[in-house]
Amino acid sequence: MKKPTDAPSTWKVRRRAREGKRAQGWELQKQGRRIRRPDPSAIRVGADDTSLTSVAGLVEFGAWARRLGVDRELAVGFGRLKTGHGVVYPMGAQLRLLVDAFIAGEGRVLGLESLAADALFVHLAGGCMPSVDIFYDDLARFDATALSQLEMMMSAHGLARARAARLRCAHLDIDTTVECLFGLQEGAVPGPNPHYHARPSYHPILMRVAEVDAIVGAELRPGDTGFGDQDVPTVAVWIRRARSALGAECVLRVRIDAAGDCAELMAAVEREGAFYLTKAKMTADLIGALAAHTRWHTVDVDAFGEATRQVATITFKRNVWDEHELGVRVVAVRSRDRDTGKQIYLWADQDWTVQAFLTNDWLGAEDDLAREYNDRAGIEPLIAELKGPWAIGKVPTAGFDANHAALLLKLLAFNLLRRFMDDRYAALARWRTAWVRRVIITRAGRLLRGPGRTRVLRAQPVAMSMRC
Repeated sequence: MKKPTDAPSTWKVRRRAREGKRAQGWELQKQGRRIRRPDPSAIRVGADDTSLTSVAGLVEFGAWARRLGVDRELAVGFGRLKTGHGVVYPMGAQLRLLVDAFIAGEGRVLGLESLAADALFVHLAGGCMPSVDIFYDDLARFDATALSQLEMMMSAHGLARARAARLRCAHLDIDTTVECLFGLQEGAVPGPNPHYHARPSYHPILMRVAEVDAIVGAELRPGDTGFGDQDVPTVAVWIRRARSALGAECVLRVRIDAAGDCAELMAAVEREGAFYLTKAKMTADLIGALAAHTRWHTVDVDAFGEATRQVATITFKRNVWDEHELGVRVVAVRSRDRDTGKQIYLWADQDWTVQAFLTNDWLGAEDDLAREYNDRAGIEPLIAELKGPWAIGKVPTAGFDANHAALLLKLLAFNLLRRFMDDRYAALARWRTAWVRRVIITRAGRLLRGPGRTRVLRAQPVAMSMRC
C-alpha cells in the first residue's frame, strides 16, 4: 500500500499528550509482521491495591485552586450556612469536594458513592467521605443570598479569563436552554420544549463571553419562564459586571436571539453602554416593510454574476420604541443560498429568503453585522457541552434552590477547569471537557506514604511539551 502524500494532520491523535507510544503500523508492515493479541488468562492477577486512584489530576488542580484562593473563598463565603460546635463537615469543605467531583466527571451527587472507594479522593475529602445524604442536606441550606454570592463567584472566575485575554471587544451571548425533568421537582412545570412537549422542565438562562467561552452569568428558572421584560434587571447586572471587569475601553456587544426583540431589554443594554444585536421578530408590519423595500446592496454573486446575497438598512419603527426613546437600526439580509433556520419568502417571482436584525450600531456594515450575529451560534455547542460532560440537566434534589446551587457549582467547576488549563496547559486549553478530563484529571496513580506524615503520588505522566 502506498502511503498518501496529502494525508491530513494527525494533531488530533491525542495520545502524544500522555506520552503514549506512537503507532507503528508502517514499520511493522515493512517487516511483514502483524500483531497478535496475548491471552489474558496468562496474566497473573495479584493482590488488590487500595492505594490506587483514577483521579490523579485532582492533586495538581487542587494545589492550583488552593493557591488561587478558591478553598478560602468557599469557606469564608458560605461558612455561615453551617455553624455550631457539632459540625463535622464544614460547608466550605463540602462545596469544595463537590467541585472536585464535578471536575472528575460525576454529574450527580450520588456519584460520590463511587468516588468513596478512590484512595486519593477520600484523602482530599479529609480522610473520611460523608454520606450522600449530608450533601443533599447541605445543598438545601442555600438561600437567595448564598445563591447570589455563588453566582457572582462563578462569574468572577469566568470574567478573570476574559480579563487575562485583554479583549478590546467582548461579545456577550445570552441564551436559554431547557432541562427536561422526570420527577416532582419544585419549579418543574411545562413550558416551551421542542423535544418533550408538555414535559415539566427548568428553563435556565446563561451568558458567555464568546472570545474565551466562559460563563459569566447564570440563573435557574422554572420551566414556564420565558425570556423577556422580567429578565431586564438580571441582564443589566451581568453587563455592568462585565464592564467593571473588562474596563471602560473594552467594547461590549450583546447578542440575543429573537427573544431579545424587546424594547425594555434593548433600552437596558444601551443604558449600560453596550451595543445590542438581536434577531428581529417577523411581525406583519416588519414583513411588509421588508417586502416594500427596493434598494438592496449586493455583497455576493455566483459564478454567472447573479446576486446571491444582498443587504439593506430598512426604514422601520415599532411604536413601542418611541416610548423608550430607542433609535433602532433594522438591518435586513436576503439570500438565495440560505438553507438553515426559518425560511421566509416575500417575493413571489424570486427565490430570496430574508432575515432581519436589530442593533444600535449605526456605523457597522450591514453584512458584517449579520455575520457577527451568526457567530452567536457558538453558544449552542457550549450549552451542549454543559449538558453532556457537565450534566447541568441532571438535578440532585426535589428543592429548587438546592438544584440552583448545584447548577452554579457545576458552572463554577467549568470556569475553574478552563482557567486551570489556561494557566498550566495552554496548548490543550481549547480541547473539550471530555478530552481534558481523560488527559489531565482522570489519570491513574498510586497514593503512597512518604517520610513522616507526608504523602507521595505517582501518576501517569503528561507530556512536558504540553505544560506551560
